[in-house]
Amino acid sequence: MASTSDIRKGLCIRYNNDIFKIIEFLHVKPGKGPAFVRTKLKSVTTGKVLDNTFSGGSKIEDVRVETRSYQYLYPEGDMYHFMNTDDYNQITLQESAIDTPGLLKEGTIVTILFNTEDAMPLSVDMPASIVLEVTYTEPGVKGNTATNATKPAKVETGAEVNVPLFINEGDKIKVDTSSGSYMERVKE
Repeated sequence: MASTSDIRKGLCIRYNNDIFKIIEFLHVKPGKGPAFVRTKLKSVTTGKVLDNTFSGGSKIEDVRVETRSYQYLYPEGDMYHFMNTDDYNQITLQESAIDTPGLLKEGTIVTILFNTEDAMPLSVDMPASIVLEVTYTEPGVKGNTATNATKPAKVETGAEVNVPLFINEGDKIKVDTSSGSYMERVKE
């Protein structure tokens, strides 16, 4: 058993007869009344996200997890295939287990969390950022900006990312996988 002081991003807990992964949390200590922790939980079985508040010092049941490195191979409908980089065994996961499946590029190394009790895969942790090539974007018009103007761009995985006006087709960009937002242009 853990307490609310042990809450951190990525922690898996058992709550309401389901296993949830903590996406966001905020420790709140108001001037009047007891402290509490406001969390955003994502179900690892259904993919639903819910907001929950835990009172300060309350006990939560954490789930023991094990991490393994896997390489993303290919999609098949709403199923995604991964290969263990150590023993080359392959597993297939639902799209709901992946936070940003649109940014997943073939060959990317990801970390998969497994429940140590039953060896069930819980969720996929993407790398912090990924480099993708822009396959389509409208040309930027000079003088059409006030400040920080962006335009939509389609990347090689099929996802759409808002980029600055100076990005053209064929450019490689670095994308933040947690928010799906543009970080910088990559020169090679």
